[in-house]
Amino acid sequence: MPPRKIRLDALDYQIIQALHAEARASASDIARQTGANERTIRKRIERLVTDRAIRLTAILDPLAFGYLTAADIFLEAEANLEAAILDRLMAMPEVTYVALGQETQEISIEARFKDNAELREFLGRTLPDIAGVKVTRYALVPRILRNIDEWMPKKEDFDIS
Repeated sequence: MPPRKIRLDALDYQIIQALHAEARASASDIARQTGANERTIRKRIERLVTDRAIRLTAILDPLAFGYLTAADIFLEAEANLEAAILDRLMAMPEVTYVALGQETQEISIEARFKDNAELREFLGRTLPDIAGVKVTRYALVPRILRNIDEWMPKKEDFDIS
């Protein structure tokens, strides 16, 4: 899929920055910050959502639910079973992230657990029980320094004059 370029300007940048800093900011608050009309802000937010430039969602903190252990896990999948394997992984509540390697049989996942015993069970029994899956390596993740919900594009990605 080729990269999609949505034309975003300085006002879009300001709106995205405001929502990134405080997701519950109202259109009237953002209008005051930017000097734009409140109706314009509402329409811009609606367009940003419709164009899929932003998603308005709640980000859960796994620690608040007692999920203290995180692991990055790399799997090798049999090519003819890849679709079924991906369906199984996507349905697992432990799995927070799933990605495919380019032209390989490698699948990368991130998973969360309440303790190391759950991780051990997942690595030793749950994943090996999936037909066509081999765990190739894993790494405990003691601390995530930056997550996707903290990412912002470069200022140059906006048409700012």
